[in-house]
Amino acid sequence: MQISFKLYASLMDLLPPEAQGHAVKMDVKNGTSLQDVIDQFSISEQQAFLVMLNGVYIPQEQRKSTQLKDQDVIAIWPKVAGG
Repeated sequence: MQISFKLYASLMDLLPPEAQGHAVKMDVKNGTSLQDVIDQFSISEQQAFLVMLNGVYIPQEQRKSTQLKDQDVIAIWPKVAGG
């Protein structure tokens, strides 16, 4: 199945060269969890501050149990400082 994986701000550096802008399309196996994909890109719990699946926030404690489906869109933002 295919998903879209999007990273923003400083996390964009972790995307592979074939990424287009903020996103890369990926093939994943059935049964892949949201956390499996996050781990594949070596994104730490502290870095994955805001994780959205199809526009819905997924808290840290639900990421291992949230299984992906075909055409899901994952978007991750780090903490952003500013003022």
